[in-house]
Amino acid sequence: MTTSHTPSPLSYKDAGVDIDAGDALVERIKPLARKTMREGVLAGIGGFGALFEVPKRYREPVLVSGTDGVGTKLKLAFEWSMHDTVGIDLVAMSVNDVLVQGAEPLFFLDYFACGKLNVDTAAAVVGGIALGCELSGCALIGGETAEMPGMYPAGEYDLAGFAVGVVEKSKILTGQDVKPGDVVLGLGSSGVHSNGFSLVRKCIERAGDSLPATLDGHTFRQAVMAPTRLYVKSVLAALAAHPIKALAHITGGGLLENIPRVLPEGLAAHLVKGSWPQSELFAWLQRTAAIDDLEMNRTFNNGIGMVVVIGAEQAEACADHLRAAGEQVHVIGVIAARGEHSAAVVVR
Repeated sequence: MTTSHTPSPLSYKDAGVDIDAGDALVERIKPLARKTMREGVLAGIGGFGALFEVPKRYREPVLVSGTDGVGTKLKLAFEWSMHDTVGIDLVAMSVNDVLVQGAEPLFFLDYFACGKLNVDTAAAVVGGIALGCELSGCALIGGETAEMPGMYPAGEYDLAGFAVGVVEKSKILTGQDVKPGDVVLGLGSSGVHSNGFSLVRKCIERAGDSLPATLDGHTFRQAVMAPTRLYVKSVLAALAAHPIKALAHITGGGLLENIPRVLPEGLAAHLVKGSWPQSELFAWLQRTAAIDDLEMNRTFNNGIGMVVVIGAEQAEACADHLRAAGEQVHVIGVIAARGEHSAAVVVR
């Protein structure tokens, strides 16, 4: 005779998903998101979809969108338990991209995924996202927190973000007006930002126990993990006051791959080597990786996070304006005709 029995109940928590933890995180996030609110927000955190009305001051508004992640910089965040700034990186990678079209970032949504939700870690990450939004005048109006048991190793997570901006149709920056003789201004970066970290991690591995204690006045870890600089407010103010012709966000591919994206056919950027300083961090990376200047300028931002192209007559006034707004500004080169077999960016 066999005796049947009723299986014990299995809850979602038994399966590895803690709804209560998710609810606790939402409550922690709400006040952070409220600090980022701005004109246009109709409905934010908590709904199925976030609502945003394009500001009425735009006559012919064109929406500009951008999406990105943080990449393998997250590996160091896990290893070093430094979670409070990668959210700034996430915002900056998208809003700086939107900015180069001449657009004002309006709102941001994030995606946070993990195997098991740690509310403190997630709140630290989202706190960085909210701060990045606040510093760029962008509303954090929604997102997704996904707890997926078995998908990620313990203590690890992934991040993605999505920004939407707006620009007057007549003021979209295309680079089509760039011409020979225009000046190339470089805005200083805050460090490696969020590109090239696969090589950064290899350098750390190669250095072993001989890592420097400090770089550029910060501990080694602080220097490496410094969040991506947000150029939004300073550059938007400069755009309103000066006839900037093109902007380039220096991300993966460095100066050599990103500047050509905003140049008309037949033109090249001639950059002057040494016209901007190399930080101790980048000098250490170059020395440890044993790579030449070409590879440095193709892998990292190498000290320049944003490039501004403007006519020679307006360059000095624009540079002064950006410096007054807190940017480190360097005149790093000029635009010239591109030879038949020459590169689109030449550094000499």
